[in-house]
Amino acid sequence: MYDLETPALLLHLDVVERNVKQMAERATRLGVALRPHAKTHKCVELGRRQLAAGARGLTVSTTVEAEVFARAGVRDITWAFPIEPGHIPHMRQLAQASGVTVRVVVDDLDTARALAGSGLHVWLKVDCGNHRAGVDPAAPYGLEVARELARERGLTFDGILSHSGHAYRTNNKQEAAQVAEQERGVMVGFAERLREESIPVREISVGSTPAMAAVERLDGVTEARPGNYVFYDRTMVLIGCCAPEDVGVTVLASVVSHQPGASHFVVDAGALELSKDPGPAHVGPAAMGAVRGAPELVVATLSQEHGLIRAASPAVLEGRFNVGERLEIVPNHSCLTVPNFDEYHVVRDGGGVVDRWKIERGR
Repeated sequence: MYDLETPALLLHLDVVERNVKQMAERATRLGVALRPHAKTHKCVELGRRQLAAGARGLTVSTTVEAEVFARAGVRDITWAFPIEPGHIPHMRQLAQASGVTVRVVVDDLDTARALAGSGLHVWLKVDCGNHRAGVDPAAPYGLEVARELARERGLTFDGILSHSGHAYRTNNKQEAAQVAEQERGVMVGFAERLREESIPVREISVGSTPAMAAVERLDGVTEARPGNYVFYDRTMVLIGCCAPEDVGVTVLASVVSHQPGASHFVVDAGALELSKDPGPAHVGPAAMGAVRGAPELVVATLSQEHGLIRAASPAVLEGRFNVGERLEIVPNHSCLTVPNFDEYHVVRDGGGVVDRWKIERGR
């Protein structure tokens, strides 16, 4: 086990490199450009690897991520979060100062008007069935916002963008493929509707990791934006999106309490390391994470810095997991686990820790 002070975030580089390569190849086979969502890893070194594998640019979720990747030399960045007028000056300044193509997302008519003269590239966010944000593609309001953007009064209207977040609520790849096809159908159909109204649609951007991992065709789509695939996690394993050996990050923890005769023990990784994402409640056993290589154990509860790991009976734990022993926890949601740490401890199979990479977790 790795000689590190715990808790520590491990990045299994052999696994991650394989994940990056496979998704790039999948995008090529499907005939779409890849714009990975860097919110999952928040790391310059990983963004560079995705670009080297063929990504056209990166997607980010915070202004800090946009600034960090711009400074690192990324020339094409989409901030895939609904912008409101107060953030327009910041994004405009970033684009002007860095020479980076900055693309923002909008689903509000007043904000679309406020973007006039900003010089920014703008996507229209469309609700493809996730029902979180985005215009209803069947409602007149979506056309109204699109018409405003298509006037291109000091901005560039890139096209339409969606996020199939409801693919995370599926049970298997077959269901995820159905969500992906629904998303494709909604977006291509809406694009046709806009074009019939003489509104040009240059690009159609879609994406989520479960959908992208399962989709069978992306006819009419130009770009995909999966993010979680770089690491995957317990949720992705349980919904059949990946295999356990595809998970690229784990939390190294130490046993800090194990009382005689108990059917549980405690580790030094709690909610501030693993987050309190409960995982996919619709599939599999309820748990706050999994212990790598020990399916008989359940990460049962988390408090701030304590993780309680439970077995079916004391006999399962007899002679095992003594205080000071190490184990790796597979998080439910890698995107929420990563920003609880300042750095990755980069490990190679059989080679131990080979590097440390900064996590850009600022707001």
